Order: sequence, then C-alpha cells, then structure tokens
Amino acid sequence: MKKKIIIAVALFLTTEGYGQTILSLQQSKELASKNNMAIKNSALEIDAAQEVKKNAYTNYFPKVSATAFGMRAMDPLIKFNMPGGNLPVYDGNPANLATATEFAYFPGLNLQLLDKATVGLINITQPIFVGGKITNGNKLAQIGVEVKEQQHQLSQQETLLKTEQQYWQIVVLQEKEKTIAQYEALLNDVNKQVNDAYKSGLVIKNDVLKVQIKQSELKTNKSKLQSGKQLAIMQFCQTIGIAYDSALVLQEDLQNIQLPNAYYADLETALPNRMEYRLLEQSVKAARLQTKMKRGDYLPQVAVGAAGYYFSGLSPQNDATTNGLVYGTVSIPISDWWGGSHAIKEQKIKVQIAENNFNDTKGLLKLQMEKSWTDVNES
Repeated sequence: MKKKIIIAVALFLTTEGYGQTILSLQQSKELASKNNMAIKNSALEIDAAQEVKKNAYTNYFPKVSATAFGMRAMDPLIKFNMPGGNLPVYDGNPANLATATEFAYFPGLNLQLLDKATVGLINITQPIFVGGKITNGNKLAQIGVEVKEQQHQLSQQETLLKTEQQYWQIVVLQEKEKTIAQYEALLNDVNKQVNDAYKSGLVIKNDVLKVQIKQSELKTNKSKLQSGKQLAIMQFCQTIGIAYDSALVLQEDLQNIQLPNAYYADLETALPNRMEYRLLEQSVKAARLQTKMKRGDYLPQVAVGAAGYYFSGLSPQNDATTNGLVYGTVSIPISDWWGGSHAIKEQKIKVQIAENNFNDTKGLLKLQMEKSWTDVNES
C-alpha cells in the first residue's frame, strides 16, 4: 500500500511539471558559458592565435628546401663535331712542326650531350641575424595570444551580463502576467456583480459597458504582454544556446542579491582589471613591437647554409655527379635606408596614436564607471 502511494505521488509531480522547463539564474549563466556562439568563437580564436605563435617559433630553426628537375630534349642541347685527319707528331723542337715527317691519325670527334638530364638539389639555411625580426615576431605572436584570451574573457563577461539582463527582464514579465491574471479575475468578478445589479435594476447599461471596455483593454494588454514575453524568451534561448521553449519558466531568486555597496571598488584599483583597459595596453605593446619589426627590415641580415646537388646527363655515359658546399651570406639593404627611415617614422607615429587612444579611453572608462555607480545610487 505504501509503495502504491509513493508511485501515485511521483506520477502527480511528473504530470504537474510536464512540458515545463524551470531555470535558475546560475543555471542560465552556466548554459550561456557552455553554449553561446560568441564565447565558442572567441575560444577558437585563441586556438588560432596559438597556431600563429607556433608558426612564428619555427623561424628559429633552419629552413630546408629540396628541388628536383628532369628533362628529355628532342635534340641534344650540346653538339660538338671535330673532323679527323693526320696530326703532326711533336718531337720537342717547335721548329720542326712545319716540316714534320711523322704523323698520328686522329679519327675525329662527334659529341652530343644533354639530350636528357636529372638534377637534384637540397639546401639548408640557418638565419643568424635578421634585424631582430624573429625575436620580435615571436613576442608579437605571444601578444596576439594574450589579446585573444582577454577578448575571450570580455566575451564571457558581456554574455553573462546580457544573460542576467534578459533573465530579469523575463522575470519582470512573469510578474506582470501574475498581476494581469489577478486583475482579470477581479474584473470578471466585478462584471458578474454589475450584470447582476443591472438585472436587478440597480445600475444602468452604461455601467455594464464600462466594465466590458476595461475587460477588452485588459485582453489587448495581455496579448501584447504575451507577445513581448515570447520574443524575450526567444532572445534568451538564443543567448544561452538552447532551443526555443515556450513553456520556459525562470525562478525568482532574490535571496542572495547584495546591496550595491558590496560591489564598490576604487576607480584606480578597478580600472586595470577592466578587459578594455588591458586590451588597450596590448595594442600599445603591439605597436611598439611592429616599430622594431619595421626597423629590422632595414638592418643587415646574416645567414649560413649548406647545399648538395646531384647531376646526371652531362657525359655520354650519363654518369652521375654529386657535390656539396657550405656558404654564408650577408645582405645589406643600402638603397632601402632612405625610404625605410620614413617607414619607421610612420610606425613611430602609429605608436603615438595608440598611446593617445589608450590615455583617452582610460579616461572614458573612469567616466563610465563613475556614471554607473552614480546611476546605481540614484536608482
């Protein structure tokens, strides 16, 4: 008997909550952090920045390249023909060459070379100094990773803020629905009483019409409220990354809300923790590194290397030849210094612009925080 009662209660609870999804604010934030597309994309951008960093790191290592070439010509590329004949025998005295009495027969020579050839080449180059571009490029790639991580945190903060704003907007609409339902019940009761009074001759028809007009107005407002709530739920579901659920209900949790004073922080202390502030700091660092990169374009570049080759097709027997060598190179862009000086100055100006934007936005962020705190205190 006891088992039957438990089953009956369980069935009752299941039926009562059937088709209804209930979410708390914390659950909504967790869903948004997990499913929101903006957060997912910002996380993927971190992965992409990590790959850029790994790619920049490979510039520290030697560059290896290999080339292979093969050909078959319709006619030999080198043709050489020397007719035969009797050649005087040299006896050691140049005066006797014109009147030589002994001769050696030369049968002639006919060479046809390079009708086919095979070439293989491998080259290894190790940069020694490239104007600091490799080191600065890796630092710039690291800044790129940090920027994407900070943008990811900013995206999370913005998404969670949007989630909370939309959450309480729907809670307010739910409360308005309850108020309208109570008002609707009240009007229905008043309408019944007025109709009874009209039938008894206590009120005139105009009093009945006034109540009916109020009911009509309430019906219109109720329809608008339901449409607004539906759109708000659709937007909320999109933000937290779940399918639209018209039966979604949000819990009201006002127990853990703290007073505004609990969130107060000194402006100078809070400012460096703002992601916008940190991103602007990174933009200044990046601009300075780009200036160093630009300067590196006009500095000498030193490299060492080794190469080896294989060649077949030069001799009639197509014997293969192999060889190897080591080398060093120094490249000095002398003619580029004139134009390069202007390019470097341009980059320095961009650094000044980045610093000005940083200082200006820093002041705007302080103003925004001060205004937000004032609005909270006045609300």
